[in-house]
Amino acid sequence: MKYTLSVLVENHPGVLSKVSGLFSRRAFNIDSLAVGITEDPGISRMTIVADGDEYVIEQLEKQLNKVIPVIKVRTYTEGDYISRELSLIKVNSPTNKRLDIMKIAELMEARIVDVSVNTMTLQFADTVERFETLCDLLKPYGIREIVRTGTVAIEKDSVVSRK
Repeated sequence: MKYTLSVLVENHPGVLSKVSGLFSRRAFNIDSLAVGITEDPGISRMTIVADGDEYVIEQLEKQLNKVIPVIKVRTYTEGDYISRELSLIKVNSPTNKRLDIMKIAELMEARIVDVSVNTMTLQFADTVERFETLCDLLKPYGIREIVRTGTVAIEKDSVVSRK
């Protein structure tokens, strides 16, 4: 099962290496890793997606909490967080197929960010599942290249907001 961890760390050189080294020393694979500065420039948030069972994830949390620059570790529970991944997808687009690709982009809420004689590049920010759906729809046209950022996630508020 895949788990999403949010790790707040001090924003210093070498912290990413320490955290990723912890995973490699224990032979755990990281499926996705995204790092960025938070609202406090001295703190960064790492969003890590890893595969394992509850015991493995519990051990990872304990080990991460022992790393000096780590401030807080949180494993998100399914349904309690919002996650997105940004991707750029370059697709073959012969003139006679462009309208079809544009319709798929519109249907999936992807944005066309570049058009050349032979290709179109789409920008897509959504869940991993919707990304896979988009790729399945684009495969018949020939996907030339894909670039992905990795998952970022934020915990939902516990109070339901009303508009």
